[in-house]
Amino acid sequence: MTTPIGVWTELVGQDPAVETLSAAAAAAAKIVAGEAVAPAAMTHAWLLTGPPGSGRSVAARTFAAALQCSTGTGCGACPGCRTTMAGTHADVRLVVPEGLSISVAEMRALVQAAARRPTTGEWQVVIIEDADRLTEGASNALLKAVEEPPARTVFLLCAPSDHPEDVSVTIRSRCRLVPLRTPPAEAIAQVLISRDGVEPERANWAAAVCNGHVGRARRLATDEAARQRRATVLRIPLGLRRPDDVFTSADQLISAAEADAGEESKGRDEQERSELRTAMGGDGTGKGVAGAKRAAEAAVKQLEKRQKSRATRTQRDTLDLALVDLAGFYRDVLVTTTRSGATLTHPDHADQINSAAASWSPESTLRRLEAVLECREAIGLNVKPRIAVEAMVTTLRQG
Repeated sequence: MTTPIGVWTELVGQDPAVETLSAAAAAAAKIVAGEAVAPAAMTHAWLLTGPPGSGRSVAARTFAAALQCSTGTGCGACPGCRTTMAGTHADVRLVVPEGLSISVAEMRALVQAAARRPTTGEWQVVIIEDADRLTEGASNALLKAVEEPPARTVFLLCAPSDHPEDVSVTIRSRCRLVPLRTPPAEAIAQVLISRDGVEPERANWAAAVCNGHVGRARRLATDEAARQRRATVLRIPLGLRRPDDVFTSADQLISAAEADAGEESKGRDEQERSELRTAMGGDGTGKGVAGAKRAAEAAVKQLEKRQKSRATRTQRDTLDLALVDLAGFYRDVLVTTTRSGATLTHPDHADQINSAAASWSPESTLRRLEAVLECREAIGLNVKPRIAVEAMVTTLRQG
């Protein structure tokens, strides 16, 4: 298999997906040139699935760049590739849920815009991140567009899986599936070293403990606060000695997730507000700016409302990552107890894992693991996070 080049280097450890998507991009270039291609070589709707951190949205953006590439290869150097990867291409629309779902109104507006002919590129590309967050109404609106797509429009849907709970069966049946795998630790470490300039020892550590999540590996490798928050989470299993430790630990877990989400959102939110004021003339001076300032402030209030909704979603996502770390600890205890020889999720906490394995029965460890998984499920069903976490930690202490 050839080594990925151009925009495809953004996809870490996903050679089979790169092969599929690059072949489709080449076929798309032939279609644009008026050449004949095999019926299945290129299609108008794609579903990119994979676990968190596998690079679903990255795969969608790189494929979109290859479709807009002047060479059809995803060279990474032409204006089509550069503007798509930068998020500024006029014919590439990215839908990222600001809140916990994608509304029917938002999807209807998107479908209407997607029906237009491309303006600067060869294809009108719509990328829907977290397609599993589509409401029923939004799914129905999208289905109509996918069933009868314009000739030069491509829909790229990203979701954890093609299960009916994530993507409706009717939409799935009209998409070509591209599954992404969990990237191997070696590939993640290599990209941290070569692209982010992380020193090898830290890169190998971050790749080993990130659970296959490329973005998480980068944060752990480059952010001391992120490393401290992970350490706080992993102290919980052996730190539940007294009844009041339940509430202390629950508060630590919630606070760590909120801090992580806050760091992620702070810079982006302020930049968005500043750019919006500038675009609407709200920072101007002189005659006639009073009306512009009022309009700008009203628009900023609407933006802040969307940012608040996005912050809620980000906090839940970061809390879920913390719960995945916690579940990994109990999974490692079971691995150690059973002497299965499987690779540990948290090899840097082997001493604590061995201590827990010596103290807990396999049955109590399994109950603790199930409590973490039930907490994740409860939060996904909109149970208030603090209540779900306190109930979970109570079970973690009792075993």
